[in-house]
Amino acid sequence: MKKGILLVNLGSPESPTPQDVKTYLGEFLMDERVIDLPYIARAALVKGIILKTRPKASAAAYKKIWWEEGSPLIVISERLQAKVQKEIEYPVALAMRYGSMTIEKGLKQLVDQGVDEVFLIPLYPQFAMATTETILVLAEEIRQAHFPNIKIDHLPAFYNRPDYIEVLSNSIKHHLESKTYDHVLFSYHGVPERHIRKSDVTKSHCKLDGSCCKTPSKAHEFCYRHQCLEVTRLVGEKLNLKPDTFSTSFQSRLGFDPWLQPYTDRTIERMGLEGTKNIAIVTPAFVSDCLETLEEIAMEGQELFHEVGGKEFTTVPCLNEENAWSELLAKWINNWADTTATT
Repeated sequence: MKKGILLVNLGSPESPTPQDVKTYLGEFLMDERVIDLPYIARAALVKGIILKTRPKASAAAYKKIWWEEGSPLIVISERLQAKVQKEIEYPVALAMRYGSMTIEKGLKQLVDQGVDEVFLIPLYPQFAMATTETILVLAEEIRQAHFPNIKIDHLPAFYNRPDYIEVLSNSIKHHLESKTYDHVLFSYHGVPERHIRKSDVTKSHCKLDGSCCKTPSKAHEFCYRHQCLEVTRLVGEKLNLKPDTFSTSFQSRLGFDPWLQPYTDRTIERMGLEGTKNIAIVTPAFVSDCLETLEEIAMEGQELFHEVGGKEFTTVPCLNEENAWSELLAKWINNWADTTATT
């Protein structure tokens, strides 16, 4: 069988215009694994409220971070794809869960090159319904409908792999070595609390009571909250951070249902009000800088911190197309290829 690689990230609007942002948000928010309400309720919320009010504001936010080459997320992902391709002998395609760079197009690009065994890599360190799961479910639907003769394998969540933690920790250390900071805040994209319970394979472990994420369980394989906390803990250990100098928070909540806490914006505000003068923000739920890191954290977060008395606000870039990251992906790909060649 001829092997091929499909890297998959979130996606982006075609341009930072209200119409293109509306089209993108419509596809994104109507995904039943993103807003997990019954279709009628989801459509009423998304089409009846959100898409009538949010596209203009979101377009303005995208415009602030848009590069000459295009969407930062897309440009960075393409650069990463090119670097990984140089490291391995297998064809590498790039797709997005939402937008015009579809998973179907990515698979077709590989099939057209004779590939019949695909290693799909969701570019998310942690598992979540709204990220990894929706990619894998859609990829399988597309395979059955359009490419029934290919086989798809995938990279599981890699949040706790020692080599990933080493690459992430080294990157953070490099970007902070000349900076002044009193506290490192690990900010992860938030999800509704109900997503955690829905992903609990035991149907009883995830109580979100402060202890379940620390108690060993099969539920942790698919528990986004546990996996985020583990990244923070493992990087903290790797960098020898003192317990009171780093913490975890969650950003980008939507709607009025309870989401994972503590919230990043409120944490930044509280720390500034309590006298923290220098803070560094790391965003390990993302491997590529995007709207949530470049605008929500680096711009809005910094403005908020300064408003409440903070001074130095440092944002650590994502891994993006760093050599160590592309080389690690290439190593995982080659390991997969070697393993599948013998089975």
